Amino acid sequence: MGEQKEEIRIYVACLAAYNSGALHGRWIDATQDAADIQSEVREMLAASPIAGAEEWAIHDYEGFEGAQVSEYDGFERVTELAAFIAEHGELGGKLIEYFGGDLDDARRAMEDCYYGEYSRVADFAQESTENIHDIPEALAPYIDYEAMGRDWAISDLILIETGFEEVHIFASH
Repeated sequence: MGEQKEEIRIYVACLAAYNSGALHGRWIDATQDAADIQSEVREMLAASPIAGAEEWAIHDYEGFEGAQVSEYDGFERVTELAAFIAEHGELGGKLIEYFGGDLDDARRAMEDCYYGEYSRVADFAQESTENIHDIPEALAPYIDYEAMGRDWAISDLILIETGFEEVHIFASH
C-alpha cells in the first residue's frame, strides 16, 4: 500500500557506558523478531566498554513515519509497530500517530474504515455520491462536492495526507 522510505530501525544504547560518558550502542533492524532484537542487544552489551553492562535504552529510531517509539518501549511493541509500518508505509506511521500511538485503533481503521486514497476530499464526495445516486445531468453542475467533502471531513471522516494530492480517507466511527 504505502511505500517505505527508509529502513525501520532503532538505536539501542548501553546505559552503563552512557552514564560513564561514553557512547556505545547499535542500530538494529526493528522489523525482525523481538527475540532477535534482544539477542543483538545482548551482543552489544557484551561488547560494552563497561564490564557487566546490563541496562539499555532506545535512544533513537528511524523509519517509523511519525509513530513514536519511547526510550523504554519493549521489543514486542517495537516489532509490532515496525511490522504495521512495513506493511502500510508512511500511511501506517501517520495513522498510528493520529491515534496517539494506539496500534489497535490504527489496525481497526485500516481493516474496517479505510475508503482509499484520493487526490482531494471532493473527489471522494463525488465518487461516493455518484455510486449511490443517479445524478441528472441538469443537476450535476450545481452540486458542490468541495463543500460536501469539507462537511464530511468535519464530522464523518479521518483524513491522513501522505503527500501532494495523496489523501487517505477513513470513516471516523
